[in-house]
Amino acid sequence: MSALTLYHAAPSRSSIVRWMLEEVGEPYDIQLLSLSKGDNRKPDYLAINPMGKVPALDHRGVVITEAAAICAYLADAFPKAGVKVPIGEPRRGVYLKWLFFCPGCLEPAMIDRAAPRKEEPRRAMLGYGDFDTTMNVLADAVAKGPFLMGEQFTAADVVIGSTLRWGTMFKLIPERKEFTDYIARFANRPALKRAMAKDEEIKAKAAAE
Repeated sequence: MSALTLYHAAPSRSSIVRWMLEEVGEPYDIQLLSLSKGDNRKPDYLAINPMGKVPALDHRGVVITEAAAICAYLADAFPKAGVKVPIGEPRRGVYLKWLFFCPGCLEPAMIDRAAPRKEEPRRAMLGYGDFDTTMNVLADAVAKGPFLMGEQFTAADVVIGSTLRWGTMFKLIPERKEFTDYIARFANRPALKRAMAKDEEIKAKAAAE
């Protein structure tokens, strides 16, 4: 039994953490949940994550939830992977900004655009301000590349990159060259390819059952 256990469903946001686990390179176990069968709302899983969401990561009995938080945790817990900016470096502030930018700005902006409110909210009410500003700020950042922290690929790229890939797939973000070029720069990372292949196996098996 591994020290790391990922509570996982494919496809879902927990695929972000599966990619991160492959980047870290440590052995891990998978506990599969079926969202369509409501496994995430059953008492045994709610005892792990009362929010009833995936992912959740158990590391030696400590449970971490929220994909960006898990990725930041793994990067710090396993520094040999080289996907973090160490504490004490001023660049870490920028690195943390991008980790928080994804769940705080990018994803809410995308979801609000996909499922608009009946009435347009005041800009000041939204944590991300407005959709166009969010996209422009991120496009400017990834255009400087190759990655969000320059030459270094980090957990922030796993989190932002996963969301941009998903947004591109479902056409929830503008078709901008900055985004497609950024996604292409990590598309052949071995860790991402492994994570995607393993999730495809899960989906194929579920479809056959």
